[in-house]
Amino acid sequence: MLTNVKRKKEIDIVGGPILKSMILYALPLIATNLLQLLFNAADVAVLGIFSESGDGAVAAVGATGSLIQLIINLFVGLSVGTNVLVARCVGSGETERSQRIVGCSVVTSLLCGVILLFVGFFGARVFLIWMKCDPAVLDMAVKYLKVYFLGMPIIMLYNFSTAVLRGVGDTFRPLIYLVIGGIANVFLNVFFVLVLKKDVEGVAIATVVSNAVSAAILYSRLRKHSGDIHVELRKLCIDRRVLGQTLRIGVPAGVQSAMFSVSNIVIQAAVNTLGTTVMAASSAAFNVEVFAYYVMNGFTQACTTFVGQNYGAGQLTRCRKTLKLSMLEAAAALGATIVLVLLSGHFLLSLFNRDPAVIAIGYTRLVYIFAAYPFTMIYEMLSG
Repeated sequence: MLTNVKRKKEIDIVGGPILKSMILYALPLIATNLLQLLFNAADVAVLGIFSESGDGAVAAVGATGSLIQLIINLFVGLSVGTNVLVARCVGSGETERSQRIVGCSVVTSLLCGVILLFVGFFGARVFLIWMKCDPAVLDMAVKYLKVYFLGMPIIMLYNFSTAVLRGVGDTFRPLIYLVIGGIANVFLNVFFVLVLKKDVEGVAIATVVSNAVSAAILYSRLRKHSGDIHVELRKLCIDRRVLGQTLRIGVPAGVQSAMFSVSNIVIQAAVNTLGTTVMAASSAAFNVEVFAYYVMNGFTQACTTFVGQNYGAGQLTRCRKTLKLSMLEAAAALGATIVLVLLSGHFLLSLFNRDPAVIAIGYTRLVYIFAAYPFTMIYEMLSG
C-alpha cells in the first residue's frame, strides 16, 4: 500500500484521470529539464562574462557538447529500460521485483560511469581531433572534457536514480534536488572562474560537484523509500535476469539517441572548421534551442511512464488514450515554446555572447532547426 507521503508526491497513473495526471507529471519534468539547461548554460555564460579567455573558452566548451551527448546518450538509454521496468512493476504490484530492479540499476549506473570515465578521460584529445576541433581551442576543450568525464560515475548514478523515481510517478523530488545542486553549480562556477581563474576546468569541476550533491540526495531518498523503489544494501548487485531485461529495452533506446548524436558530431565537425565566431554562435544557439526540445521531451517521458504502468496493469485502452493525449499536449506546448523562443531569440542569444555576428548566425541556426521539430515530436512520442 502507498503511504500518505507517497500519495502526495507520486501520481496515480493507473487509476487517475489521464489528461490531468500527465500534465501534473510532465510539468515538474519540464521544469527540471529547463533548470538543468539553465544551470548548464550558466557554464557558458560565466565563461563568456568572467573568463579571461573570452570567446575561446566558450567555443572550447561548445566544441565538446556533441561528443559528450553521444557518449552519455548511449549509456543513459539504459536508464529508459529502468524507467519502463519499474513502471511496469508498479502497475502490476510487483514490489519485490521492483526493488531488485532498482538495486541492479544503481550498480549498473556506477559501472557505466566508470567505463565512461576511462573512455572519456583517455580518449578526449583523440576524439576532439577526429571532430576537427579548432587548434586554437583544442587544449582548453581537452581540459574541460577530462574533468567532466572524471565525474561520470556520479552523473550516471543521478540519471538512473531519476529514472527510478519517474517510474513510480514522482517527478517533483528530482526537481527539488536539481534546484539544490544547480544553485551550488552557479556559485561554484563564479568562484572557480572569477576568483580562482580556472576557466574551462573550473566550470567542469563545478558541474561534477553539483551533480554529486544531487546524486547523493537522490540515493538517500531511494534508501529511505518504504515501497516499490526502496534500496537495500544486500540488493545492490547485478541481477542477470533484470540486467538482460534492462538491456533489451535500454540498448535500443541508447543506440537511437546515439544515432542522432552521431549526426550532430558530423555537423559539429563541420562547424569547427568555420572559426571561433561560428563555433561560439552554434554553442549559444544550441543552449537556446534545447528549451523547446526539453518541453517536448517532458511529454515524451510522461508518455513512456504512463504506457509502462498501464501496460503492467493490463489496461491497454489507457495506453492508447495516453498516446493521443500526449501528442496533443506536446504539440501545443512545443508550438508555444518555439514561437516564444523565436520572438525573443536575439535577446536570449545575447545572454551568451554580445557579438552581433555571433547573434545573427545563431538566430539563423534556430530558424532552420525549429522547422524540423514537429517531425521530431511525432517520432519521439511514438517511440516513447
